[in-house]
Amino acid sequence: MKVNLLPRTNIEQSLNRLKTKNIDQHEKELKDLINHLNINSFNSFDFEKLDANKIYSINTIKRVCIDYRLRFLDIKYFKNKVPNEVYQKINSLEKVHNTKVGEFKIMAPSALFRLEKTDDPLLFVPLGNNYYYLVHKWGNDLHPFRKLSMWPFKNIWNLLFAILLFSFLVTEITPITLFTKSPNTSSYWMLLFFMFKAIASVVLYFGFALGKNFNPAIWNNKYNKA
Repeated sequence: MKVNLLPRTNIEQSLNRLKTKNIDQHEKELKDLINHLNINSFNSFDFEKLDANKIYSINTIKRVCIDYRLRFLDIKYFKNKVPNEVYQKINSLEKVHNTKVGEFKIMAPSALFRLEKTDDPLLFVPLGNNYYYLVHKWGNDLHPFRKLSMWPFKNIWNLLFAILLFSFLVTEITPITLFTKSPNTSSYWMLLFFMFKAIASVVLYFGFALGKNFNPAIWNNKYNKA
């Protein structure tokens, strides 16, 4: 029997937490959105019938994508099967607002745009002015350690710090007597430097070889190798 000691990460809740932290700015932006609703947007909504809790700015979406290494792309790049409940939500939204809805976006892990996985996709439609409305979320929540495990990939400094920390752990468990018969402080630091250089070289080599990039560069990039 599989027991989950930690709750999985619900991305919709993460979006709401980030929005709550900047509630004053969010309310100001919502008022501006009401005044300019549907400018430069394919969709035409009745704002009074929208759930304000499901409206997110592109900045909030971008922050969450970077934190959890997710992508925010057009639905045409989504390779998984979209469940029937999603179409039911879309039909319901169209009936309520007496309009046709299009230009869908999906927020999900990169693998969902290539492989058959079921980790927490979220479907959005644009409202205009860089605001999006959450239509539906389905699938499983993300692993509770996903944000922590993706932290090194936010930027080069995070990655170097993670490599340094891992190098320190490897140095600690490596018998220094394998390299010298009279270990001292100097030999310890030399071993740590060697471990750091070796691990960094492997990480950077495979990073470039596989065409990987940092979270801010891929969150809205449709290409596998950014």
